[in-house]
Amino acid sequence: MRYFSGIHVPDAFIAFQSRQKRIGIFNALEYGRALKESSLDQVLPLEPLRERAKQRWRTPNPSIADIILVAADQLKIKQCFVADDFPAALFTKLKKRGLRIDTANAPILPSREIKSASEAQAIRVANEISAAGIRAAERLLAESRIKGRHLIHRGRTLTSEMLRMAIEIACIEAGGVSIDTIAAGGNHACDPHHRGSGPIRPHELIIIDVFPKANKSSYYGDMTRTFLKGRANDAQRSIVEAVASAQRKALRLITSGANGRDVHRACDEEFRRRGYETKSTPRGSVGFFHGTGHGLGLAIHELPRISGMVDSKLKAGAVVTVEPGLYYPGIGGCRIEDVVQVTSGRPRMLSSYPYRWEIR
Repeated sequence: MRYFSGIHVPDAFIAFQSRQKRIGIFNALEYGRALKESSLDQVLPLEPLRERAKQRWRTPNPSIADIILVAADQLKIKQCFVADDFPAALFTKLKKRGLRIDTANAPILPSREIKSASEAQAIRVANEISAAGIRAAERLLAESRIKGRHLIHRGRTLTSEMLRMAIEIACIEAGGVSIDTIAAGGNHACDPHHRGSGPIRPHELIIIDVFPKANKSSYYGDMTRTFLKGRANDAQRSIVEAVASAQRKALRLITSGANGRDVHRACDEEFRRRGYETKSTPRGSVGFFHGTGHGLGLAIHELPRISGMVDSKLKAGAVVTVEPGLYYPGIGGCRIEDVVQVTSGRPRMLSSYPYRWEIR
């Protein structure tokens, strides 16, 4: 809806396209702002349609479906297609009331996958916010001293919660909001979506994954770096190098026309070549058990996908993350993530942060 209308509205509203015109229906709270700020071709007030729905359906409290049907009649719309995640109850009610409605079985807004120059710049700025958060975490790790099994920062034991707070404050100061930030060390980092909790231990791998939404544009950034405070052992150095190598390999393969499945398989093959097996165990999966990347924009996950599960031809202009990882309890987890825009040649980097990871 944000993409379609060009305006951020916190509450749900009705919007649709008819005869190449993009139309939105807004209540009194948002109607004036939508007239001034939206990119819609036509903005309609909600209240007159609600009054007509009251009369037509003889109810003091018309539903969203009632209002949609009145609007459809007014605009002579008899058939519509909706996204496959359209609300099921609303779909059923509209269909029962006589509107010919079906799912499109394809993206409703296919143009959203291809980012304009201004959208790519918005994502680049959002990744600068990501970098500010990662920098804050690296600073805390660098300032901490090792005391036995703990890291001490200004007299306090350093924890995942402290890292997340520092990251999220830095993102706010840089112009964005980071929610569900990941700052996970040790075995916590072996579960890719574990946010991390409790003390951060010295000599253990720490995954920092920061995906803020920029306040100004509403576009997301998404970057991950892996750190270690202390001295890494050979096994830790080996998986970090393997992940870095897999990411470099993926970046070389990303170009318009490439299949995302082939990019993912290249990462998988690099890991297997180095002896890293992916398998399921009674306690969970180990190795490389998530996709290599996903589209990024007004949502943190959108089309296309770079995964072994789907065929997805990459198109020039698409923006994707590239984030291979390895996860082995006892050794730790490592993920390195950057954001690129697909071109007809080498991908255009939309994120930037150093890859140094061992902090003495």
